[in-house]
Amino acid sequence: MSESDTPEPDAPAGSDEQETDALLFGVWETGDIAYTDPSTQRYINVTPIAHTMGRHASKQFQKSEISVVERLINRLMQTEENTGKKQQAMRIVRDAFEIVHEDTKENPVQVLVTAVENAAPREETVRLKYGGISVPQAVDVAPQRRVDQALKFLAEGTYRGSYKTPTSAAQALATQLMGAADYDVGTYAINQKEEAERVAAAAR
Repeated sequence: MSESDTPEPDAPAGSDEQETDALLFGVWETGDIAYTDPSTQRYINVTPIAHTMGRHASKQFQKSEISVVERLINRLMQTEENTGKKQQAMRIVRDAFEIVHEDTKENPVQVLVTAVENAAPREETVRLKYGGISVPQAVDVAPQRRVDQALKFLAEGTYRGSYKTPTSAAQALATQLMGAADYDVGTYAINQKEEAERVAAAAR
């Protein structure tokens, strides 16, 4: 048998050929996500895992290794109504993704990534003290903090849009995601980003 006739060995377990394509919530693809902001790309991790059971909780800066979907879920838990209720927060995100897909016909994971990129502020202000006088100073925002702030704005917009209103949390979140992805200034997340950058521009 010649070398050309020798069969190639099977791909090792765990290689790309052997991996199965897992789906987020059993529905959504996470492989072909397009990024438009190279500065935040490494901090917006997309995986089909929505609950890591706190695997990275005790490791500094490991939050960026967690899926951005789970980070959004964790942000939604930081309210009086959802504290510690991860299954409920996961259900809100899952239902919101279904609403986004019905309205846009796009992959809701892609919509989330675009929304985070659009809602991430590039500048903010800090206060410096000079002889007892507090002076605002504009500073650039680190990429990791940009993602943190974007998720915070999305979660706060969801809370404000659903608290004591007929709107469900899933519908409010879907509205925030679609508005931020379209860069709608009327959306809470984009409005907060614009406000932070406007204040920073005045403090340069």
